[in-house]
Amino acid sequence: MEKHRSFGISFIIGCLVLGICLILTVKSLKSYDRVVSVKGLCEKEVMADNVIWPISYKLGGNDLSSLYNEVNAKNDIIIKFLKQAGIDEGEITVKPANITDNRANSYENNARYNYLIVSVVTVCTDKVMKVVELQSSVGSLIEKGIPVGNTESWEYQTVFSFTKLNDIKPEMIEEATINAREAATKFAKDSKSKLGKIKNATQGQFSITDRDSNTPYIKNVRVVTNVVYYVKG
Repeated sequence: MEKHRSFGISFIIGCLVLGICLILTVKSLKSYDRVVSVKGLCEKEVMADNVIWPISYKLGGNDLSSLYNEVNAKNDIIIKFLKQAGIDEGEITVKPANITDNRANSYENNARYNYLIVSVVTVCTDKVMKVVELQSSVGSLIEKGIPVGNTESWEYQTVFSFTKLNDIKPEMIEEATINAREAATKFAKDSKSKLGKIKNATQGQFSITDRDSNTPYIKNVRVVTNVVYYVKG
């Protein structure tokens, strides 16, 4: 009988201890059921490190052979202009001439020229500022009889690129995360709470855009991180 009574007391004490532990556990969990979701922004201005510059022009004529020779001569002038400015030969490519036969088009029967040729000399280089400088001096080519820029501008646009994103990614993600924590800390302080651990976090997509339309060689790199923190009241 005494043995059974002792077992019963031990069982009751065990239940009480388990109950207290469960209560404490529930309270502990409840202290972490509040969360705050914040965003951390990081923006950085960088210089483009690569540029593709198509130098295009259009010529018209009635003798195809003479017109083709004229295009070759003008391309040589453009290439010389580029090399003298410090552009390497390997950074210059000449696209095969695009020839339009106006006589083959019934709607061009009254055209001034029988043939139109579009020629494009393209520069692809990491000498970004050198290209920016050269673009402001193409007038010297026009003075030599090369009608640079008289083609469809939308088709032959200069493209400035930033290719070293991986080099700055870790630093920018770190800064964005710090900014997110600062925002979460302020929220916790204003609500008289204590900021806890991170519940989850997601890295936003990086975007690279021109800083403005006048300086497309200066890029704005942007990333937003989303972080959810536990908040203890």
